[in-house]
Amino acid sequence: MLELFWLLLPVAAWSGWYIGRRDSGRRNRQQAHLSRDYFRGLNYIISEQPDKAIEVFTRMVEVDSETVETHLALGNLFRRRGEVDRAIRIHQNLIARPSLSSDLRAQALLELGVDYMRAGLLDRAESLFEQVVEFGVHVEAALRQLLVIYQQEKEWQKAIDAATRLESRSGAAMQSVVAHFHCELADKAIAQGDRSRTKQLLRRALSNDPNCVRASILTGRLEAGQQNYRGALKAYQRVKHQDIDYLPEVLAPIRDCYHQLGQTPNMVRYLKDLLDEYPGPAPMLMLADLLQEQQGEREAIEFVATEVRRRPTVLGLHRLIELTAAGADTKESAGRQILEDAFAEVLRDRPGYECKQCGFTAKSLYWQCPSCKSWSTVKPTHALKGD
Repeated sequence: MLELFWLLLPVAAWSGWYIGRRDSGRRNRQQAHLSRDYFRGLNYIISEQPDKAIEVFTRMVEVDSETVETHLALGNLFRRRGEVDRAIRIHQNLIARPSLSSDLRAQALLELGVDYMRAGLLDRAESLFEQVVEFGVHVEAALRQLLVIYQQEKEWQKAIDAATRLESRSGAAMQSVVAHFHCELADKAIAQGDRSRTKQLLRRALSNDPNCVRASILTGRLEAGQQNYRGALKAYQRVKHQDIDYLPEVLAPIRDCYHQLGQTPNMVRYLKDLLDEYPGPAPMLMLADLLQEQQGEREAIEFVATEVRRRPTVLGLHRLIELTAAGADTKESAGRQILEDAFAEVLRDRPGYECKQCGFTAKSLYWQCPSCKSWSTVKPTHALKGD
């Protein structure tokens, strides 16, 4: 209720100001009537009766159609309250007036477009925002709304064009977002089997944002699919320098590339170098697996135990319990099994990814957060929490 008070107060203030500035040639009786309406509406606000206040101010707008700003304020208020139909009617009424200035018409079109977006009528909203851009007034606001629509409708080329225009006009940095739009188009090209276009789009993505992890991962997959494992390895290893938080996403593909090239010892050296560079346990866990395969459980246990003492993590301790359980006697094995089951239970519902912007959690990677719609903010939780 208090929030609604502050929303209505500007409407009341504007109405009072307008009445005070009213041309002296107007009839005194009408002015007195409007003044009474104004103070009645203000009284409703103070007494926390917003519905009655809105009714009074709406009637005042109907009495004097020149109060354009009051129309806009009321329309916005209705939309915030969820009464989108009423907001649409008010803004449509404004647009229908031929005497409206270009600036106010563009503003009314912009507000009506937002109304339609709130109502889920994206096609109508898109058309109105395009008209606002043509007017040349409130262009940045219209482009931002168009960008939202194009992303929802997955019209990625239009999104690229809108983001480029927005960056040119406002100076806002859009390169990283545009890189993702190119990656979205690359995903489509991959699904269509068009490798040439895929490579072209990924090059554009990296041209817009040299630190685009997604483009490097897609490039690695494309090269590996063509059995160009050296090219794939180069692309995957680039991720560490672009954003090391995403390193867990490429460790398995890097291991596969080294295996295909017959260079597994190089993978061991690569992982050892990562132990001090990356704060999470992912390199340590993979190195433990390789040591177990190549040198046996004893070497793997000693390595994991050393790392857990140096940098304790839940996943590291869980791996140590798994390794030591195999060599334990029956009594010890039962106790270790209880511990292993307990750790497994703790880790079972643990989200693998978290958005650093809004805290959204998920079991799989999203390049655009489903909650806050930010790009490249959902990351492996190992990197975010170090566990």
